Amino acid sequence: MSEALRPMVKSRLYEQVLERLRAHVVEAGLSAGDRLPAERDLAASLGVSRASIKQAIVVLEVQGLVEARHGGGTYLVRDTLDVEPVEQLVERRKRLPEVLEAREALETKLAELAAERRTDAELETIRAALDFMRDEIGGGDNGVEGDRRFHAAVTAAAHSSLLAEFMKTIAEQITESRTESLRQPGRPSRSLAQHTAIYEAIAAGDAKKAAAAMRKHVRTVAKVRLLTWVPED
Repeated sequence: MSEALRPMVKSRLYEQVLERLRAHVVEAGLSAGDRLPAERDLAASLGVSRASIKQAIVVLEVQGLVEARHGGGTYLVRDTLDVEPVEQLVERRKRLPEVLEAREALETKLAELAAERRTDAELETIRAALDFMRDEIGGGDNGVEGDRRFHAAVTAAAHSSLLAEFMKTIAEQITESRTESLRQPGRPSRSLAQHTAIYEAIAAGDAKKAAAAMRKHVRTVAKVRLLTWVPED
């Protein structure tokens, strides 16, 4: 076993477990797709309870860094375990529900207006954003930039300066929610399919269908592992 997995003695053990796991991945040369040691082995090596190991694994899952397969172990999703501080996760978990509520209210209306007001050039810009996102996902990325371009293009096509200004005021929080959503397993391809449905409704000039498709999409964005996480004291 590597030096990173030596026994631990300090308080807040699960946060120390996170650091040791990060170091172990580096020392052992692990990468995406590789399996972490079993929970019972980690507990024995680190000298902590399996509860502390489970808490650490959940934090890694929340951040999209590992995938815990039922009965099959825990596997790396990325090449590193660069863990975000738990305090930042807690703060984001607090504000995320309100951000998602605002997104649903604003973006549903923007999609409706885009279906009514878009020009042919603006429709092409939306289509280009879809193509960009498809290429990103095809290349192994999460599609974050394509997602941003798509929603920006829909906002521009709505021709509502006030709604666009509202979107700007929460742009940073929207970026957070976008990143959080697209790191969920299987989410990028699902998001692309939902974007396609929104585009098709806008192209058809069907405002009601565009609004419904956008509402469905934003509610999918809201289904993230972070919101089911109960932080430990």
